[in-house]
Amino acid sequence: MAQIHHFDHGWITPTVSYVLSVLGSLLGLTLAVKFRAARSGAERIWWLILAALAIGGTGIWSMHFVAMMGFDVDGTPIRYDVGLTSASAVIAVVAVGLGLAIALLGHAAQNIRVLSGGVIAGLGVAAMHYTGMAAMRLNGDIHYGTTRVGMSIGIAVVAASVALWLAVTVRKPAIIFVSALVMGVAVNGMHFTGMSAMWVNTRPSDGQLLGATAANMLVPIGVAVVFAFIGLGYALMAAPTEEDRAAAAYLAARREGTATSTIPRQPGPSAPHGDQPRASGLAGGSWTYRDRSQ
Repeated sequence: MAQIHHFDHGWITPTVSYVLSVLGSLLGLTLAVKFRAARSGAERIWWLILAALAIGGTGIWSMHFVAMMGFDVDGTPIRYDVGLTSASAVIAVVAVGLGLAIALLGHAAQNIRVLSGGVIAGLGVAAMHYTGMAAMRLNGDIHYGTTRVGMSIGIAVVAASVALWLAVTVRKPAIIFVSALVMGVAVNGMHFTGMSAMWVNTRPSDGQLLGATAANMLVPIGVAVVFAFIGLGYALMAAPTEEDRAAAAYLAARREGTATSTIPRQPGPSAPHGDQPRASGLAGGSWTYRDRSQ
């Protein structure tokens, strides 16, 4: 059995992976608040997609990839199948999106919806992790301990359920920040528990390993993550606040009121001819009226 190193670069990779998971969770929970404040179906779907990208993509999958940068096995190089690695990212985003949709889209039986969404999202996150592990190519055979695999799946389900409960309930920035710190611990705990479940039996090389190195994938994935953070942050800053909505509603009401006040009033029904004053003569530029009753 080969010696496995999970922190080949020291504490750099776990620290960066934790920071990424916290930032992704922080963005995702803030976007969930925007979802609850949305006033149209299209707006809710928009915030739901962004929250799934923030939590599933930047908070979970990018954390997994960075943590794998510190993974090493004595006696063999490691390569990654690009297709499976990309598929693991899609699985994470879709699973979190489904969980958020179940938990947030509706009002009845909220606790049941949060639990159901947490199970689906958690299983999806675990599937992401083990799909990413299946993408590894090395000179050896990978094996997993059943108990620790089950523990990692359980942690994923619990973490996802807590994340969805927080997405449904929290609003205050301070609570969102503390919640993101807790979610970061849970996500990293799931990852490293799953990693501790594996062992490798190496074998002699039978040819060049196919796939990309982690260093080759670092630049494009790093650029994608940076742009994702910038885009999500811009979406949050550009979103109208409640004060903006109130001001827009006030201006719309003022415009409508002004338009109504400028509409000419229609003349009323004419009085009987005998009761109308008669106008005769024009002197000094003004009308002179004479009442027929006099």
